[in-house]
Formats: sequence, C-alpha cells, structure tokens
Amino acid sequence: MVQDKPVTLAAVTGAHGVTGEVRLKLFGEGLPSLKQHKAFNDGALTLTKVRDDNKGGAIARFEEISDRNAAEKLRGTVLTIPRSALPALAEGEYYHADLIGLAAVSDAGEPLGTVVAVENFGAGDVVEIERENGKRFMVPMRVEAVPEWDAGQLVVTAAFAGD
Repeated sequence: MVQDKPVTLAAVTGAHGVTGEVRLKLFGEGLPSLKQHKAFNDGALTLTKVRDDNKGGAIARFEEISDRNAAEKLRGTVLTIPRSALPALAEGEYYHADLIGLAAVSDAGEPLGTVVAVENFGAGDVVEIERENGKRFMVPMRVEAVPEWDAGQLVVTAAFAGD
C-alpha cells in the first residue's frame, strides 16, 4: 500500500573543514532519525560519522567523500532514503511524503485538486492543494478539516474547501 518513493531527511549545505566533512540542513525528526540510516541516495552515499553542529544542523562524513573539493561538489544534494526504510506509523499519523501527490476530494466526493505541499508554520501541519486551474488553497491537517485520508485520497470537509 505504501509507495517506495524517496523521502528526504537532509540536504548538504556545504563543506566543513578540509577532510571531506559536510554541513547538513536536517528535515523531519532531525539528527536522531538521520542516525538510524547509513545508506542514502540509493546507496551512493554511506554515512560513516555524524554529529550535532549545535545550530540545528549536523556535520557528516561519508565514505565516498575524502576531501574538501568533493564535499563542495555535494552542496545542494538532498539525502534520501526509500519510504519503506521509515518506521511504521500509529493510527492517525502520516509522513508528509505520503500526502504529497494525493487526490483531494470534498466530503461530498467532489474533486478538489492535488496535494502539492505540507507545511508547518508552528501551529500544526497545513496541506496545500492545487486545483485543476492552478489556484491553490491551504487546509489545516486537523480532523475537523481533514476527517480521513488513505493511500489514494485526502478528504476535505466542504467548509474548508475554499471556493
């Protein structure tokens, strides 16, 4: 039921020092979730060491990167793992990657568009839905707005469906 699409855990923001270490911007659950994995980008990068940078990011070393020039070439690279490598979820939980791309329908069954993003501005997740005409609207990911979702669609209460 779960698609095995790549899920981004971090992005390389630049080199750190001269020995091939890189700075990482962390996503998701941060350093603890990154440490659970050793292989990234379909095995292209093997994590050998990672530590907190005390600034909300991390410093990492990869087996395949041995100097600053190689580390600099990684700038902008996202670190992905297969969706199947993530832990199972409890009832009512979701990974953002599972929502993106879902068809959005109203609770009356009318098509609303496609989920194109999941944001969190501090008060909980908000899904962004793009209509067929290109216009977008946002819906809070709360039970009164999104009573249900599954691998095929996200149901939005009509009151939150915009115009």
